[in-house]
Amino acid sequence: MNRDGKEETGLNEPSQLKRVCVYCGSQDGQAAVYREVAWAVGQRLAQQGIEVVYGGGHVGLMGVVADAALSAGGRVIGVIPERLLEREVAYRGVTEMYVTQTMHERKARMMELSDAFVALPGGIGTLDELFEIWTWRQLGYHNKPVGLLNVAGYYDGLLGFLDRAVHERFLTPDCRALLMVETDFEKLLARLAASFVR
Repeated sequence: MNRDGKEETGLNEPSQLKRVCVYCGSQDGQAAVYREVAWAVGQRLAQQGIEVVYGGGHVGLMGVVADAALSAGGRVIGVIPERLLEREVAYRGVTEMYVTQTMHERKARMMELSDAFVALPGGIGTLDELFEIWTWRQLGYHNKPVGLLNVAGYYDGLLGFLDRAVHERFLTPDCRALLMVETDFEKLLARLAASFVR
């Protein structure tokens, strides 16, 4: 038994996720479904008592996720570089806001603050963040789960490319498996939680 009076299982059981980093676009995207899913993600995280860590903007899907989490009573932590304070219209209403000097510091801070990472639809900034955090995971700089929510087939082409990279032996199957991919956020969140060990 442990000091809390609970029986020890001897297993590394997954712990509750406390903070999830959400990478997503500073644009809304063409289809309404992108905003709808971003809103559902923010709401669901807040309802689960999971804090949102994100890029700190008040525009695009970033703003939707933050609005949704805050409206559901959740905590939202923004991380934004000084240079983007105006361009991405920093969200002054979030729970906490970290302002960094560089993009590198921004991404490192987001990694430090978070227990897991999820990419929603977005552009090159979202892809940059996703691939860097996935690379850091592969290289052992962190041991936190990384997920991709493939909304309305948005990432089908990317996933096809990744499969080609495995086939051509530029990407190992083990590394490919580190990126959890789902079309349903509930399933993705469950997988992230199950693979997270504090």
